Amino acid sequence: MANILDYLDWRGDLTLAERPFNEVDNLLLAELSYLDFGGAVPPEYGAGVPLRQASAQYFACHPKTEMGVLVPDRIPDLVRRMGESARFADARLSGYVNYVDEQTELQFSALCCTLPDGAVYVAFRGTDDTLVGWKEDFNMGLLDTVPSQAVAVSYLQAAAAAFPDARLLVGGHSKGGNLAVYAAVFCGEQTQSHIAKVYNNDGPGFRRRLLDLPEHRRIEGKILTMVPESSVVGMLLEHEESYQIVRSTQVGVMQHDGFSWVVTGEHFLHVPEASLNGRILDGALSEFVHSMNPEQREKFVDALFEVLTCTDAETLTDLKEGGFKTASAMAKAVQKLDKDTRRALTGTLTLLIKANAKSVQEGLHPIEWLKNRHPIEAVVNWLDNWAETRMRESGESASKTER
Repeated sequence: MANILDYLDWRGDLTLAERPFNEVDNLLLAELSYLDFGGAVPPEYGAGVPLRQASAQYFACHPKTEMGVLVPDRIPDLVRRMGESARFADARLSGYVNYVDEQTELQFSALCCTLPDGAVYVAFRGTDDTLVGWKEDFNMGLLDTVPSQAVAVSYLQAAAAAFPDARLLVGGHSKGGNLAVYAAVFCGEQTQSHIAKVYNNDGPGFRRRLLDLPEHRRIEGKILTMVPESSVVGMLLEHEESYQIVRSTQVGVMQHDGFSWVVTGEHFLHVPEASLNGRILDGALSEFVHSMNPEQREKFVDALFEVLTCTDAETLTDLKEGGFKTASAMAKAVQKLDKDTRRALTGTLTLLIKANAKSVQEGLHPIEWLKNRHPIEAVVNWLDNWAETRMRESGESASKTER
């Protein structure tokens, strides 16, 4: 089945003047924003540099690129092909920024792509390889606004001011899709009037109270949200708009990878409903999330990332390369947590296991993908065994009481 790389091979020789911008082009630009264009694309908004030039300069300085543990490693190849294509080579990139701040738990990156017809695609990067970025993702379930959302609003407002006559397209993949929607909602009526479309490519939703705000109602008709059949990330929290489901060649959580989305012609292959496994997984995750109160969620997130950062790792790649030594240190860190914090972490896993019971019966184990992510595997297995032991002991205790 064709994917976005195949689409670029098929459509790359046709300019946007010959075949108009479409939903697949949107995902190409959203994926492009994952590349670190520091030094190749100016931070100022404006004329910028052609994509072909930015691509050539990037690869001259980075002959080999490691994208990280969970970021698709085909992105560099995609960008190279875009820079060589008639469709995107002359698109001009500007306004590139990349902020990572451990103190404020901020991970944010964005750029503007001015298309040949004058439209500007404002691309927000999704979660990268940094642990700070993943912590901020978890915080979305705890806070009304996370730092990257506030920065995204300011960035979009500045882009609109820099391109006052441009038709704005706003988009991103994963957290980038969430930032695109959030920025479009809160950028103000004047900026909203310049927005033609907002693309949320499997980005998480929002807390319920945001959905009824007048700021949201003004823009919701311009939002296109696409999620794969077995979406995990995109179905977290509440979705603010009707969404389209697309076919993926992957299974489970790996369907989040945009390179697995099936392309047919100038569109993705849309399907009427989520797969059975997707519905089971979504139900299990919803039960898991809603079984905790806000305080429990916060303790869980803080404890989890205290364990993940105990070895001074800054990225998922650091954790992976640390091997057994890192895994051992993380397991020890769990045991050294204070009683209440340890209970929050291990107790939450117990809730997840209970919530997954139906999924296990159907042959789908939502945390199985985590167990395959060495070296976190050792910690997850340790917690899993601990939780199962507690559940078994609780069951035995209850049985004795009944007797």
